[in-house]
Amino acid sequence: MTDPTPLAALTTMRVGGPPAELLAPETEQELVAAVLGAWRDEGDAPPLVLGGGSNVVAPDDGYPGTVILTGGVRGIESIAAAGGGVRFRVAAGEDWDGFVAFTVDRGLAGLAELSGIPGTVGAAPVQNIGAYGAEVAECLVAIDFLDEATGRTLRLEREELELGYRTSALKAGRGGVVLAVEFELREGGRSTVGYPQLAAALGVEVGGTVPVGEVREAVLRIRAEKGMLVGPGMPASCGSFFTNPIVDENWARSLPPEAPRFPVGEGEVDLVAPLEAGAQPRAFADRRDVKLSAAWLIEAAGIPKGYALPGSRARVSPRHSLSITNAGGASAAEVLQLATFIQARVAADFGINLQPEPRIL
Repeated sequence: MTDPTPLAALTTMRVGGPPAELLAPETEQELVAAVLGAWRDEGDAPPLVLGGGSNVVAPDDGYPGTVILTGGVRGIESIAAAGGGVRFRVAAGEDWDGFVAFTVDRGLAGLAELSGIPGTVGAAPVQNIGAYGAEVAECLVAIDFLDEATGRTLRLEREELELGYRTSALKAGRGGVVLAVEFELREGGRSTVGYPQLAAALGVEVGGTVPVGEVREAVLRIRAEKGMLVGPGMPASCGSFFTNPIVDENWARSLPPEAPRFPVGEGEVDLVAPLEAGAQPRAFADRRDVKLSAAWLIEAAGIPKGYALPGSRARVSPRHSLSITNAGGASAAEVLQLATFIQARVAADFGINLQPEPRIL
C-alpha cells in the first residue's frame, strides 16, 4: 500500500520525505513475505528495511523504493543453553533498550552497559553496537537471517558475522534481513566494569563488579548528560554521528600528546626464555592499533559544541561534539553539509577521515 508518511516521522534525525511504498508487517512470516515480494518486484531502488530509524539519514526527496518497518515483529523467547548461561531468541522488531531492561530486571549480565541505545534488536548485530566497554558481539550467539542471494532463512553463527568495531559482514554488504537474534547472558546479577568513565560514575576501580541495575542507571545518566538519548524531550539526532577512528599506534604519535587514545586488542606480552635459547620469535603482529576520540578531534579542529553553519538548522550537539542534531526543521542536506564540513576540518588538521556511523541513504 502507498502511504504518504514521510521518513522524517520514522527516523530519529527527523529528516526525509515519503517512500514510494510503506509496509508494516506484524509477524515474522509477514515480514519474510513482504521482503521477498519487495525483492521480486524491486523498482527504482532496493527495499529498505527500517527498525527504529535511529541510524539512518533519509533523503529530503523521499525514498523511491519500498520501506518495510520491523517494529511490529515482536517477541522474546527463552531457550535452553548448554553452558550454564541464559539464552533468549529475540524478534527483530523488539525495542533494543526495552530488551536490555528486560535482562537487567532478571539480574542477567552482559547488556547493561548498552542501555539507552536507540533502535531495534534486529539492527544491533548489523552495527555491532557497543558502548562503555561492551558490545553486542560478546553476548550474541547467532541470528536468523533471510538471505537475499537464496531467498532462504538461514541461521548464521557469530563467527560467520565477522563482527568488528561498529561493523559486520551484514554492514559490509551481505544482503538480507535479520529476523531474530539469539543472545546468551550470565547469571549472578553483576557486571565487571571495564570503562574508566563508567567506573568513575559508579565510584569503583576499573575491573570492579557492580550490580547490573546500578550499571544501567549510571549509563542512562551519563547518556542523558551528554544528550545522547533519543526520545521525548531530547534533540532529534542519530546519537553518535561518527565512529572513533582506529589508527596505527606509531602514526598516532604524530598527534598532540593530549589526544586521547585507547589500545585495541591485546598488547605485547612479556616473553621469558632461557638465555641459551637465543632470540625468540614474537607472537604479536607488527602493527598495533589504537582507537582515537572522534569527539576530541572535532573540538581540536576548532568545531565547538553547539556549532552550526550560518543559516543552518543542523548543529553539533551542545552537550557532545560527536552528535549532530536537528535543531528544528533541518533538512537532510543541512545535516550532511555540516557532517562534510566537520570531516573536512578534521582531515585538514589531522589527516584523519572521520567515518559516519549512520547509514546515509
